[in-house]
Amino acid sequence: MKQICDVCPCGCSIDIGGTGYCRTRGVPKTIYKGVAGVESQNYGKLTYISLEPIEKAPLYHFHPGAKILSIGSFGCNLRCPWCSNFEISMAKASQVETRYTGPADLLDMASGNIAEGNIGVAFTYNEPLIGYEYVRDTSALLHERGLFSIVATNGYIRTERFTDIVPYIDAMVIDMKSINKEYYPDTKSGLDTVLQNIRLTAEHCHLELSCLLINGINDSEEEMECMTEFIASVSTEIPFHIARFIPCYRTEDWAPTRIETMQRFEDIAKRKLKHVYLGGVGIKIRNVKVI
Repeated sequence: MKQICDVCPCGCSIDIGGTGYCRTRGVPKTIYKGVAGVESQNYGKLTYISLEPIEKAPLYHFHPGAKILSIGSFGCNLRCPWCSNFEISMAKASQVETRYTGPADLLDMASGNIAEGNIGVAFTYNEPLIGYEYVRDTSALLHERGLFSIVATNGYIRTERFTDIVPYIDAMVIDMKSINKEYYPDTKSGLDTVLQNIRLTAEHCHLELSCLLINGINDSEEEMECMTEFIASVSTEIPFHIARFIPCYRTEDWAPTRIETMQRFEDIAKRKLKHVYLGGVGIKIRNVKVI
């Protein structure tokens, strides 16, 4: 008895005991009264917890200088071969060590770091919204304690689900992978879903956008012009972070993005946007031929 997952545009049809494309939403083997449903299998299962500068999110215009308790779980609904967090984003439950931390426990941890400058929790590192229930439940508790909830996401979540979670979020970073619909698994609605979620976020909470600039993938001037034109149509005030591609995971033999390319794209973005930042330009590259 297959069940359809309605969280992201992938729309996986999942067998009992199986998981979907994201490796984290699945149908339990135990069926109650003959009815099975798709559930989050990474609820509260954390692989990463660290108190970090909020700028690492990256958030430059939301309480700059503050600290944020950054957490990650496992799984993702995209399969980017250059993912810098592939150890957890590409993993399923049996492949990673996790520490169960319920919403109340995470709230206590966040509160315990206030003296260190912490202002809340950032759900990041893997794709947090494939486990949106944990984000929602924890964020509600954070707000009761006067703390902030931050999400770093690919935005590749069905807008119906996204609408449910946005009211609980204070700031969001959405990674615009590409303005080309062919990038996303569901080429019919994937890109449109991401763009609609960006518009929705801009109406409800603080929003910053990021884009990893990758050779031969999204590094044409035409694509950057289209991307920044879309962002400007939402708001010219949205901070835009252009990040440098550094070879990793399945792209270790690729060349990193040229600094000159980064600077050219910065110039293009600044024609329409007021706040543009380059990331990763100071990172030294070893054992890779830069062309």
